[in-house]
Amino acid sequence: MTTTAVAYGPISSYSRVRILHLVQTRPERTIGELSEATGLHANTVREHLQRLIEGGYVIQATEHRTTRGRPRTLYSAATGAPEASSAIARDKVAEAARRGDLMRRILSEPDSELGRDATYQLDALVEHLEESGFEPIVDESRMTVELTPCPHAASSPEHRPMLCQVHLGLMQGVLTQAGGPIAAECVQVTRRAEECTVQLRVVA
Repeated sequence: MTTTAVAYGPISSYSRVRILHLVQTRPERTIGELSEATGLHANTVREHLQRLIEGGYVIQATEHRTTRGRPRTLYSAATGAPEASSAIARDKVAEAARRGDLMRRILSEPDSELGRDATYQLDALVEHLEESGFEPIVDESRMTVELTPCPHAASSPEHRPMLCQVHLGLMQGVLTQAGGPIAAECVQVTRRAEECTVQLRVVA
């Protein structure tokens, strides 16, 4: 019997994926803007944002006003850059590195040939993908991450480009947060929705 991977975690909801896509494409969004763009009630948007913040995917900041009025709360994607870094994401990266070191000691496995920083990047990336319902297989010689079967393949075909773009943005953020020479470059397009391979590259 064939089993299909099930998507779960903070981005298992398509509504949250849409919200995350919006803050990835333009930071410092307000709940009102996100509500209007998605057609969701403001309270629903607020609940989705809270889940995304708890997952380390979104950060919030208070608007700096130069005029009278209550400052608004602004929401942006956590990209791992100094100005858009989530404390939750930082903790996840540190824990992934700790667990990775422990497993390598137990199994007597070496670090990545690309060095210790790259090893920790891959630790963080694999844990993020597993949390998102994937079963990643990293091929360092080809610099790819095989994600087949994609747990989101059952989504409507018209949703796939956005899903792929959001996941790529999240992977880029994780790699940036971990710090090191590896970056995620693209999701390779295939004819079959369940097939997914991410291309990595070494940043000079």
